[in-house]
Amino acid sequence: MNILSLALVRGLLGQVVGTLVGMGIVTLVRLIFGMDPVWKAEPAWVLGGVVGTMFFMLATGVMGDWLKWAKGESTPDHPHEEPGWQRYFNVSLDHKVIGIQYGVTSVIIFLIAGTFALIFRTELIAPGIQFLELDVFNTYVGLHGILMIAGILLGVGAMINYLVPLMIGASDMAFPRLNAFAFWINLPGAVLVLATLFLGGFDSGWTGYPPLSANLEKIGFQTFFMGVYFIGLSSITGGINVIVTVLRMRAKGMSLFKMPIFVWAALATALIQFSATQLIGLSFQLVMFERLFGMNFFDPTEGGNPILFQHLFWFYSHPAVYVFILPGLGIISELLPVFVRKPLFGYKWIAMSSLGIALVGFFVWAHHMFTSGMAEYLRVPFMYSTLLVAVPTGVKFFSWVGTMWQGKMTFPTPMLFVLGAITIFLLGGLSGPPNGTVSTDLYLHDTYWIVGHFHATMFGGYVFPMFAAIYYWFPKFSGKMYSEKLGKLHFWLMLPAFYVQSLGQMWVGLSGMRRRIGDYDPALGIETGQLLITIAGYVIALSVLIFVVNMIISLRSGQKAPANPWNSRSPEFQLPSPVPVHNYAQQPFEVVGEPYDYGLPGSVYVNMSAAPAGD
Repeated sequence: MNILSLALVRGLLGQVVGTLVGMGIVTLVRLIFGMDPVWKAEPAWVLGGVVGTMFFMLATGVMGDWLKWAKGESTPDHPHEEPGWQRYFNVSLDHKVIGIQYGVTSVIIFLIAGTFALIFRTELIAPGIQFLELDVFNTYVGLHGILMIAGILLGVGAMINYLVPLMIGASDMAFPRLNAFAFWINLPGAVLVLATLFLGGFDSGWTGYPPLSANLEKIGFQTFFMGVYFIGLSSITGGINVIVTVLRMRAKGMSLFKMPIFVWAALATALIQFSATQLIGLSFQLVMFERLFGMNFFDPTEGGNPILFQHLFWFYSHPAVYVFILPGLGIISELLPVFVRKPLFGYKWIAMSSLGIALVGFFVWAHHMFTSGMAEYLRVPFMYSTLLVAVPTGVKFFSWVGTMWQGKMTFPTPMLFVLGAITIFLLGGLSGPPNGTVSTDLYLHDTYWIVGHFHATMFGGYVFPMFAAIYYWFPKFSGKMYSEKLGKLHFWLMLPAFYVQSLGQMWVGLSGMRRRIGDYDPALGIETGQLLITIAGYVIALSVLIFVVNMIISLRSGQKAPANPWNSRSPEFQLPSPVPVHNYAQQPFEVVGEPYDYGLPGSVYVNMSAAPAGD
């Protein structure tokens, strides 16, 4: 096989060539206009990063059909590729392939980001500098944060891309070519973020606050900003696709309140992605222009306002938290009825609570800024709006408890991760109000208490639900069954280790440990806590390694999966495993009942008789 036949290889080579071309253009222009020095690294890297990304996208062929349209040439309506491992390294228009591409890339990014975390956590075992210089420590902290966020965004894309069309009876996403573009633009973005390691790093944390990020000695800030910008572009285009797909492509009889609850979560998530992501792109772009052209948007000595950056940044970055957790909460609500064998309690309230969280999430951003020096009269309104988020979130908790009440629960690996997610997300929720209340946040802000709270929110709202989803739908996308023993070992290692990690982070935070700090005073008396947090981190890493081994072994030699191993009512489980290329036959199923009437005799959700499965 010719390795250049793989789009991924062509794209990476194209990015290298494009980066050199962009650098050459800058150097040539400076030479022509007599600028001194001729070589200036920062503008060269910026244009190189932009041109390199363009070359990556062109070399993969993901824009090929659009270029043909521009030239007036005809293109196939919607080609589907032949099965084979190569399709996962090439541009595909099949939403299932794109979903798996998102998912595998997400796991790889998680492993890289987790490695950075283990490195700097090892540095924190004892006071004093062990082996990391402080600049390198800060870069690893920032890379861990931003790559974890990128990994979560890709994981959200994986779940939504794979599941939503199957759940609503669509053959694909509304815009398959845009769907492929949304995935592939992430890859050069991730490369640019990682390139910061070789360009001086960045010491501002993942938030990129100026004036730290305006430090002209660190070119790494520019590749960091560009990488996040391109990953954000993926979010916007993906959000558009999901909104149109859900609103225009549902099967016959599937009214909004007969959709699977995960589709509601996906719709709420897409509305945030489409509406808010531009703001982080704008905030980072303004810092880029300040660095390149001296525009001084955020330099107070030149009339700029650094608080403006924080308003722009957090207007996206707090709603982004709900981009991470809404799909996870949707997974919990989707799986609970299956393993409890009861109807989902308060279905309509759960559906509306997802939209409620998305809406209220736009009015809480400034609770990140209580200590920033913003106008004091803004504190109290944002405190109340922050606490208001507990209402739609509480609706979900009450629904989950009501669903489990007197149910006939079984506990395979997906259900264990669902229950673990509920308990951990509860910890994240209960530790949140002190951060949203002005009087307590003034003391807790930027301590390790915040780190513990945020990790509990992310693990409970996304990481544990993600593992539940992978185990639950693994038979559907692979046609194989995973090892239940390894799955449960993964869970029982990860759950207690995470509690030790998160509660330990809160403890050392209350004891005076600041976040993003590479050293601490022995007088704080937190060495034991730091040691336990680090050990817990390694145990979590071991559990993830067991998960990866389980997936690889099961894909290669797992038992053949039945079409519906969980006896689910969801439409995708009425299809063979793995799912046929074209999902459903000429027309999809018809919805004739309620989606979660588990345990009710004679109840039917979808009528598949008009749509026999097959190509």
